[in-house]
Formats: sequence, structure tokens, C-alpha cells
Amino acid sequence: MTSAPRTTVDLPDDPVERTLPHLLARNADAHPELPALSWQSAEPGGDWVTLSWAEVHERTRSLAAGYRSLGVGRGDHVLMMMSNRPEHWLTDLALVRLGAVPVSVYGTSAPEQITHIARNCRARLAVVEGAAQVAVWEPLLTDADTPLERLVVAEPEPGQAHVPYADLPHAPVPEGFAKELDAARPDDPLTVVYTSGTTGEPKGVVLTHRQVMSNALALDAVVELPPHAEHICYLPFAHIAERMLGIYLPCHRAAHVYLCADPTRVGEVVRKVRPAQFFGVPRIWEKLSAAVRAVLSLMPAEQRAVIDGAFEVAREHVGYRERGEEPPADLAERYARVREDVLLPMLAAGGLDRVTWAASASAPMPGEVVRFWAGFGIAVMDAWGLTETTGVATSNSPKTGFRLGSVGRAVGTVELRIADDGEILVRGPSVFSGYLQPDGSVRPAVDADGWLATGDIGRIDDDGYLWLTDRKKEMIITSTGKNVSPALVENALKEHPLIGQAMVHGDHHSYLVALLVLDAEAAPAWAAANGVGAEGLAALAAHPTVRAEVDRAVAAANARLNRTEQVKRYELLAEEWGPATGELTPSLKMRRRVIRDKYGAALAALYGE
Repeated sequence: MTSAPRTTVDLPDDPVERTLPHLLARNADAHPELPALSWQSAEPGGDWVTLSWAEVHERTRSLAAGYRSLGVGRGDHVLMMMSNRPEHWLTDLALVRLGAVPVSVYGTSAPEQITHIARNCRARLAVVEGAAQVAVWEPLLTDADTPLERLVVAEPEPGQAHVPYADLPHAPVPEGFAKELDAARPDDPLTVVYTSGTTGEPKGVVLTHRQVMSNALALDAVVELPPHAEHICYLPFAHIAERMLGIYLPCHRAAHVYLCADPTRVGEVVRKVRPAQFFGVPRIWEKLSAAVRAVLSLMPAEQRAVIDGAFEVAREHVGYRERGEEPPADLAERYARVREDVLLPMLAAGGLDRVTWAASASAPMPGEVVRFWAGFGIAVMDAWGLTETTGVATSNSPKTGFRLGSVGRAVGTVELRIADDGEILVRGPSVFSGYLQPDGSVRPAVDADGWLATGDIGRIDDDGYLWLTDRKKEMIITSTGKNVSPALVENALKEHPLIGQAMVHGDHHSYLVALLVLDAEAAPAWAAANGVGAEGLAALAAHPTVRAEVDRAVAAANARLNRTEQVKRYELLAEEWGPATGELTPSLKMRRRVIRDKYGAALAALYGE
């Protein structure tokens, strides 16, 4: 962690006592010309626009005045449903400077989820993107049970009755506004993050400035990054990972955020920026590896042999780093050579050649994906945490040690304990305040000793590394009384590049079955390399050659599993799962209940019912 620059801003001596307005003022004072925020203008091939930290400070001040003129005051919740665009990022910081509490809502949320959130947080104002969002939110303005009174719209339709976002910076400054601005205290709420609802209704997790700063300081202790490193911001701001990585940590580090409003275009932004850090949930790393494998499968055998040889050298080198050992001189020399001649040119094609910190979180990373990236010399630093732990609670680290396949050791603000039933318990200063209640109160969720039951199952090894097993509520209990981790079985199935998604089922049955989905990138490449002429996932899923290969993939996975964990029958589906169709959360975690309901007939047929 680099030392803080000299500044004329009056900062608390203890970094954990600093608030987000403190950080914004410091950045504007100490780093006025450094780039803070960049985004691409909307027209095709549009130019990139950049604001410096001084400009961000001024822009958020004028926006805060605009929101104050609409009646927003200290402690008020304000809802936001926008993509990763400057209006979202700047509004978030402007509201915090005003002492209000920004609440981002997933763009894929169902109307009933939006209604629940609006009623739960009692917000009177929502800031939305355009006509599609207005259509969803407008009915709440006349709903007697919802306090919502007004909408601000980033892209208003001509003649609409709502407040255009562009008018906010020009609103008259309210009397006494200067005294209200930047008065946040460390224990004030900074945001409310609603859980993504894999089970039940979303719950509002209240996080304070102090909790966020505690987590930011703990993360800095385990991450190696150059000063002011770039961050590509493409995950939803309603997810705690992007809130930390895309808003709070950049303010803490005076870093440079590149907004990517369309997550499907993140590859383009990565190639432009060539970032020093890249974070992706496991599904992102899976899709990236599938895309690279698809390209490799089409290469001539001689070229592929050279690349495979480079991969083996890199994996051996990563193995020494993982054990905390110095690689032998001859290996270090071979690795330097293949990295320069083979690996870096391939990584540069995807914009990943400058990455020094690659990370993942949210769910256990499939071992095959971890090994694949180790072949490029990239050790993906898997981490673990919850919204309720302000994000990361444990992390692997190139500075303090890592074990591929684990989710690392507890960061400095967290204590870990494993309960008798295997559930992971955490406590510490970055654990949340509690869940927001409709009356404005906050219901604590820790026990009398401060321990939070996370709902995850795991074990801690002798070196302090945490290994995840599964979600407690998702463990399968067979009719014979055996406990099975579905994630363990699913990751074994996904080790074959053809299988992109998998869900195992078997509660109260004597054996497991699975729903499998072909990988949209890898399957067409595999088909082309194996002379399968079918096009599209549906045609490929029905092709006998593809089905025979999937049979072999399932058999190979079963060979590595014990008898209880083995999949006896499966159904190969014709379309990918995603947030838009409801099978995945916006953070790309499976909604098992939704999948079970949607494919109930297929699952019953696998059991002959």
C-alpha cells in the first residue's frame, strides 16, 4: 500500500474514520488532474470522455445541489436503476455528499422485486435510465402503499412529466446547502445493497462508511497494484463487488474507472484499457476460457504443441509461487522466455498482458478454469464474501500467499470460525450493521458474540485457507440420507469444454440427475473441429456426435466422484441460462428454484416420474 500524498484537506488521522466525502475532497486537492472516470459516448464508435478528480468533485457538488432542490436530505434513501453510465456513478457520489443513501436496483429485477424494495426503503425519489425503466417505475408513483413521489430520468422522452437528469446541475442552490454538504460521519449509512434474491425476497443490507473503509484498507493489504490503477466497471452497481471495486476503492485509491454500460462489450474495453487488474465472477472467467479454447482448437497441431508446452512451463512456475517457493533458475529462465515469446502476445490480443491482479468471487471457481489461466501465468486470486461482509472476507493474495482452489485466508478485518455443522461464521468491523426494516430501523443479524452465520459451508485447512463446499440451503440430501455438494459435482461436469452450465438435482431421491447446457463459445468450435455440421445450440444439443461426447464428459466426471455424487441421468438443454430469462441472478449465480420450476417436467422424466 502506497503512502497517502500530502494534502491540504483535513483528514482524520485514522484512515478507518474517513468518509467517502473525505476521500473525494482529498483526491480533488492532491490529484486534481488525475483521470477519475471515463466512458464512451453513446453513438457507434463514439469518443471516450474523461473527468479528472477535480472535475468529479465539482460535478458531484452541483448534482448534490440539484437533488437537494428536489427535497432530498440527509438520511433519505434514493433508488437508482441505470446501467454503468456516468449518471449512475456521479449520482451515487453526489447523494453521499448530501448525506442521502443511494440504493442501486438490478436492471433485471422483476416488478414485484422493485415494489418490495421501494416499499422497504421508503424512498420518495428514483433515478432511472430511460423509457423502459420509466414504464416499470411509473405505476409506483400512484401506489398507495409505496412512498415514491418523483422520477429523475437520464434519457427522457420528449414531453414527459418527469425530471430530466440534465436539469439537475442547473437547479438553484438551496439556502444553507454548503453546511449540509460533506457532513457524513463514519457510522452513517453509506448505502443499502439488496441481496440478489437467489432464495426469497431481496433483503436490504445496510453498510456504513466505517465498514466500507475497514474493508478497503484490508483489501489494500493483500492486493499488489500500481498507484492509480485502472478498473473496468461492468458488473451491476447493485452488486457489492462493483460497489467496492467500481466506486469505493477507486475513491480510496484515487484510481481510474472505465465504465462499460454493456457487459457483452467488456472484451472491447479490456483490449482498449489493458488494465493492471481484472475482476470477474466465475462465469466470466469460464466464458473467457471457453472463447480462448475455441480459438486454440482451430490452430494447427504444430502451433498448438508450442502453446501447450508454454502452458506447462507457466503452470509449473505458478506451482512454485503457490507454495511460496522460489522457482529454480532454469525454470525462471524458461518461463521468462515462453512468457515473452508465446504467452504475452496471446494475452495482448485480449488486452490482459498487463494484468498483475486477476480475481474472482461469488461462487467456487471450477478447478479446470483455474488451471487453464495458470497456463498463461495468471493465478486467479479467488476470494469469498457476502454483501453482509461488505464484500471480500477472505482472499488469496500474491503478497501473503495463495492456494488455487481455495478462497484464501481471512482479510485483516475478519475472524473466521466453522460451526459444528460446517457453516462458516464471521465477525469483525467490516460485517454489516443489519437488515433495513420498513419502519427505517435496522435489524442486526449477528449473535450475542458478534458472529454472523453466512449460510455457506466450508473448512479451514492447517494454513488458514478457507475451502468452500456449498451453500447450506443448497446441499442435496438424498433419500439415503447422504449430503452432496451440488457445486462440487457441477464443477466436475463443467471441466469438459463442451459443458458451459450445469445444475445437479437429487433432494430426497436415491441418485442424482443433471440439467446440462452446451457452452455457446466452445460448442461451435468443437463441432467445427470434429466435422459436425449442425449450427446453433439447439441443433448441436440434438446431434448424436455431440451427445456421445457429452456422455463421455459425464462419465469422466463420474469417475472422479464418489458413488453418491455421481450423475446417473442428464438432460442436454438447447439454450443458455441468463439473468434476462431468470435462471441466473444479475451477478450470474444460479437461481436453483427457478430452474427447478422451469424444467420440472424434464427433471421428473429423468426419474421416470
